[in-house]
Amino acid sequence: MAGQHKQFLNTVGTCVDEMLEGVVAVNPAVKLLKGHRVVLRADIAEYKTAGKVAVLCGGGSGHEPFASGYVGRGMLTGAVAGSVFTSPPASDILAAIRAVANPAGVLLIVANYTGDRINFGLAAEKAKAQGVKIETVTVAEDSALTSVDKTAGKRGLCGIILVQKIAGAMAEEGHTLTEIVEATTRAAKSMGTIGISLSPCHVPGSGATFQIGDEEMELGLGVHGEPGVKRMKVCPADAITAAMIDHMTNTATSSHIEVKSGDRVLVLLNNLGATSALELFLMARSAIRYIESKGVIVERAMAGHFMTSLDMAGLSLTIMHLDEERKRYIDKETNALGWQRGNVSADGSALSRPRGSSVIEVQEEGLATDKQSREQSSSNAGSEASTGATPEISKRLVSVISAICETLIAAEDRLNDLDRSGGDGDCGTTMKRGAEAILRARARLVAMGAGEMMDALADTVERSMGGSSGGLYSLFLTAAATCLGSSPSADQWVIALGAGMDAVCRYGGAEPGDRTMLDPLHAARVLLEKAKSGTQSLGKTHFQQAVEAAEDTAVRTATMEARAGRASYVNKELVREPDPGAQAVAAWLRAAFRCFYGE
Repeated sequence: MAGQHKQFLNTVGTCVDEMLEGVVAVNPAVKLLKGHRVVLRADIAEYKTAGKVAVLCGGGSGHEPFASGYVGRGMLTGAVAGSVFTSPPASDILAAIRAVANPAGVLLIVANYTGDRINFGLAAEKAKAQGVKIETVTVAEDSALTSVDKTAGKRGLCGIILVQKIAGAMAEEGHTLTEIVEATTRAAKSMGTIGISLSPCHVPGSGATFQIGDEEMELGLGVHGEPGVKRMKVCPADAITAAMIDHMTNTATSSHIEVKSGDRVLVLLNNLGATSALELFLMARSAIRYIESKGVIVERAMAGHFMTSLDMAGLSLTIMHLDEERKRYIDKETNALGWQRGNVSADGSALSRPRGSSVIEVQEEGLATDKQSREQSSSNAGSEASTGATPEISKRLVSVISAICETLIAAEDRLNDLDRSGGDGDCGTTMKRGAEAILRARARLVAMGAGEMMDALADTVERSMGGSSGGLYSLFLTAAATCLGSSPSADQWVIALGAGMDAVCRYGGAEPGDRTMLDPLHAARVLLEKAKSGTQSLGKTHFQQAVEAAEDTAVRTATMEARAGRASYVNKELVREPDPGAQAVAAWLRAAFRCFYGE
């Protein structure tokens, strides 16, 4: 098509899978996990037998060599890939965890993006329920943020590669999970990153992520092309590096990194995709000279493609404080293809690509199913539910679920319109996609009790909705299911509501008052818990009041300041409509009430 950006692709839908097949085709140290977008060490069986901590990372595709390029001896045990610029689903993350799990434990390294936190968090919770020893380290080293108000937080950028290297080297040496978590947490807090771009990147099938003038550059943008701190006129390279370093070390900003004369640091220049080697190394020279002019000692310097943004012409600069321990782990040898040392064996000789299959099938011995874990959790919590649900109760629940889905489908256009000011205009479409998937699967729900039904819904929305919304609702339903038996009482439904909300807060990073879906849920929860604490049993009037409170709060999100989610990055003056996620919650609560009580 005339005017369309040219790319080397077969189809948009297959590009990620074909890319991963290419990664394993050129790298003999890794293989694909059958049925999943997961790259594993080729020697995963031997590694698990050795009883060493497994280290996993991942995220959206389009950032290569992150994360599949860092799988190998002395670095990642495995990597999980999502669609382009989209967090991988929890199901793939959980498959990776199961594939590498061993008694030493599993460490998840997660970039601080909402979708990644949610989906890796959901997978971690499911793994814990199945007996896996697992911990998470979140990397948020973006030094571009200037606001002192609460937002979705500093983004995780190229510094995550250094955290992977330290964790992988420690795991290879046999350190415990606790030791690795402590060291990598300290490392994540000891660095900062800032980016600069001369051009947008082009998402397959979607085109440019933003527009920028020929004489402009963007300072402090994210790896997906999110807006930066400011736009500047293009200037000489030395002035650009000075602007970057001055901003990231400016003590007046909330995200600065403190660097003073005498400090020992590592400097990493990361090519965002389309920057020429000439420009990259020229900028490396400029950055090192400027930092050293401040009396700072640059003990390690690196430049190359580490965490790209497809074909963006730009780069990011990472500064990390070094001590002897950290430096030793950075220097440790690895055969990870994306690391500068390349793909070498322990004695320095080149690895040859073996013949045969590039697929691994892993036996998942000793891991409980989600259903078994939920039933055990419910039993341990002393659930008062009956041992089985009657067909009438199950049918009534399915009717309520169907009413909710039909309401969300009808609300698609309204929710999309609300989402255009603070998001990407697809909230309604995302909710509709999940609702339609549930309606297609409702026939099998009739035979389930309430808790099992919530588990099934969690799996359905996770697979069908995708992104942050799918992860959030799956988290909500998964946590709620642990509090429900087959035929729960009204009180138990309120407890489940609280458990679901708490899980969303824990992994989504938002709280009531942040202008999100949590606000109407919180309003309903407060009212119901207050009623539950009294002497009266919960009834129609209480639930009607809870729905009305949720609706009122959803409307009032129009005047709230966005402090979580994508809207928190948008100019406050542009976000004047009610939050679409909050409105969706109010809509499905009203639909559930009307169906259940016949109104």
